[in-house]
Amino acid sequence: MKKRRFLPVGQEDFKEIIENNGYYVDKTLLIKKLLDVRGKVTLFTRPRRFGKTLGISMLQYFFENTGINQRALFENLAILKEEDICEKYMGQYPVIRLSLKSAKQESFSYAFAAMKQTIAEEFRRHEKEVKAYEFEKDRIQRILNAQGEGQDYLTSLQFLSQILYHQYGKRVIVLLDEYDVPLENAYFHGYYDKMVNFIRSLFESVLKTNSCLEFAVITGCLRISKEHPAGIPLCPEKMGKQVKSIFTGLNNLRIISIMDKAYEEYFGFTQEETKQILDYYGLKSHMSDIREWYDGYLFGEQEIYNPWSVLSYISDLLENEYAKPKPYWSNTSSNDIIRHLIEGADLQTRSKVESLIAGDTIESVVHEDITYADIEESEENLWNFLYFTGYLKKVSERSVGDQRFIRMQVPNVEINYIYKSKVSEWMKEKIQQEDLSQLYDALLSGNEVDLQDQLGRQLRESISFYDYKEAFYHGFLLGLLKQLDEYLIESNREAGDGRLDILLRSLDVRKPVVIVELKQSGVFQDMETKATEALNQIQDKEYYRELQQEGYENIICYGIAFFKKNCRVQVKRID
Repeated sequence: MKKRRFLPVGQEDFKEIIENNGYYVDKTLLIKKLLDVRGKVTLFTRPRRFGKTLGISMLQYFFENTGINQRALFENLAILKEEDICEKYMGQYPVIRLSLKSAKQESFSYAFAAMKQTIAEEFRRHEKEVKAYEFEKDRIQRILNAQGEGQDYLTSLQFLSQILYHQYGKRVIVLLDEYDVPLENAYFHGYYDKMVNFIRSLFESVLKTNSCLEFAVITGCLRISKEHPAGIPLCPEKMGKQVKSIFTGLNNLRIISIMDKAYEEYFGFTQEETKQILDYYGLKSHMSDIREWYDGYLFGEQEIYNPWSVLSYISDLLENEYAKPKPYWSNTSSNDIIRHLIEGADLQTRSKVESLIAGDTIESVVHEDITYADIEESEENLWNFLYFTGYLKKVSERSVGDQRFIRMQVPNVEINYIYKSKVSEWMKEKIQQEDLSQLYDALLSGNEVDLQDQLGRQLRESISFYDYKEAFYHGFLLGLLKQLDEYLIESNREAGDGRLDILLRSLDVRKPVVIVELKQSGVFQDMETKATEALNQIQDKEYYRELQQEGYENIICYGIAFFKKNCRVQVKRID
């Protein structure tokens, strides 16, 4: 009986998957497409964990001349049916492959050190060819030892391609993976302009002024074809100055984003591919769950499933047939920039985030060349960033003159969960950093006017997901009260003849004790009535009875009514 193929969750090395009998979703016709189109430099932008690195790995094993026949790796895969292509191109080229993700460091010096090491490893991978090269041996040794100076590395990939061309007599294929990871990270750590300059020099030399280049494939999440001014958020003195693009002068650059129909099926799983893998593992009955949780992306005109999440869920099902879908992508994708953008969003933007989480759509002009330096300049740029990085999907599109408008929506349950859970975490952290002393002073002094004002401000600044139920307001208020020193917070405690919503008490009976009863109002006009109802409930059920028996004398009771982001507070002291 033939052994079932293992599920390669998180594995990105094509050879390792094939040789270990892993399940590989056949994307090898990407090779034919690249050769048919004949682009000199092709940049693919896709969200994280959608198979870009595995695609780069597959290209390397197909094209690279290693002296070993790699045909067995492609047995039973679609590209082998293209006999002319395999005869002419398989194993025929020197290949330079570099991933830039190691440069995700807290400072430019650390990032540069990581890049030096990555480049050194690629030189060592070609050590036989490099050491046979008779020119600039001192520079080669410095690079091999990762001890060179800046100038050694700015043109290092061009230098390596010259060496390989000299040894093989064939132009070089260059594969650059996750090119924008260093840029995103540098943006957050304050050295964005330095990183832009380094990446630009590295790319210009190997992609623009390189006669030894056969073709190049680059992958990333964003199309960064312009950088202006690179130091806006970091170097105000540079405002107004234009900085050259990372891809300056690359007239032969073709950028393929999620909006393009070309190459639409080569990253992520199509619906048919998803059905096939479920069928292979005997899990067809879970298709509806997978569609609800991990489908919803639209690349070009192709419906696409998140491959990382699909494989992760299948893996869980193989361990436990009753496993439920989970938000696997939230733990692997970089959410830092989403957090940064939403935390700094204005009231209008936060309102639209709430609307999206509730299942509504928004429309925005689309800019495919958004840069990290541009993101905070407008709300429009925020939606563009969320769209191109996989946090929103296209529902429809229209054009007005030369502008393209896209109507967007949250793609699926998994991404909606990320919004809800991550935004909730970030809002809680934001509350913890705030000075809530005015709110606490008003609460403990019985000042209903100030308390109403403070609660209303917090409501307006929060993101509530349109879940305007009493449970939301209960959790919201508990979150605000967590930092109240010297007070115990009890929720839904039995008291008097019922259960009170929230109780705040100090172990010192001389200090004020606070009872809060909450009500949700269906309409704005009923808030006063609901607040009175809440206050009457405290008194009717004598929630304060045991507190009086324990010796508390200063008991402050609040009836609070909520309607969306509005509240009404009423107070009564118990003598």
